[in-house]
Amino acid sequence: MLEGQLGGPLTTATAWFLGLLLGMRHALEPDHLAAVSTLVTEEDDPRSGLWLGAYWGLGHTVALLAMGGALALFRTTLSTRLTAAFELGVSVMLLFLGLRALVRARAEMLHGVPRRHEHRGRLHVHAGEAPHVHLGHRAFALRPLLVGVIHGLAGSGALTALVLAGFDTNTERIAYTLVFGGGSVLGMALLSGLAGWPLAHLLQTRRARAWTSAAAGTLSVAMGILWGWPLLPQVLG
Repeated sequence: MLEGQLGGPLTTATAWFLGLLLGMRHALEPDHLAAVSTLVTEEDDPRSGLWLGAYWGLGHTVALLAMGGALALFRTTLSTRLTAAFELGVSVMLLFLGLRALVRARAEMLHGVPRRHEHRGRLHVHAGEAPHVHLGHRAFALRPLLVGVIHGLAGSGALTALVLAGFDTNTERIAYTLVFGGGSVLGMALLSGLAGWPLAHLLQTRRARAWTSAAAGTLSVAMGILWGWPLLPQVLG
C-alpha cells in the first residue's frame, strides 16, 4: 500500500516535506481512486467531490494515527497475516462499493425521467418517482470517512515500518504520520474536486449518470477481485 523508504541523512523538515509529497502520491493509488470514484459519481454538485476527497483523507489519517501511533509507541509492526487481513478488508469494501454503483446504474436505466428539486440549497436529481430520504451532511461525510479508515488500516503497517526506520522519537513519528496524512487529504481532495467539475456537467442526463456509475462500479469490482484474490491464502492459510 505504501512504497518508498527514507534513505540517507535527512533533516526533520526535509523528511516532513517528503512525507507530504508521499501522502499526496499515496492518495492516488488505484484502490483509493476506485473506491472514491464510486462516491463522486453519486453527486451532482461540483463542490461535493472536493469534500468527499477531504473526508476520505481525514478518515485515512485518523486510522493511520490510531494504528500506526500505537505500533510506533510499542516499536512493533503488524504481522504479515494481519496486514493481509486489513488489505482484504479493502477488497471487500471495493466489491461492496462497486456492486452498489452497478445497482444504482441499473436503477437509472430502468426508471423514468429524472426529477430535479432543491434541498437545503443543493440540486438533487432522482430517477423515477420512487420515494427517497435525504440523510444530510452527516451521512454524506460518513461514507468517505469509513472508506478512508479502511484504507488507512491497510496502509498503517507499511507506514509504521517507515517511521520506525526513519525517526528516533515518538514525537517525530507522530508528526511525520500527521504530515503524511495531511498530504493524503490534500491529494485526494484536489483530485476528486477537479473530477467533480466535469462530472457535474456530464451527469446531466439519466443515460450519462447510468453509464458513469456502471463504469465506476465495474472498475471497483474488478479492482476488489484482483486485489483480494492473492490475499486469501495469506489470511486463510
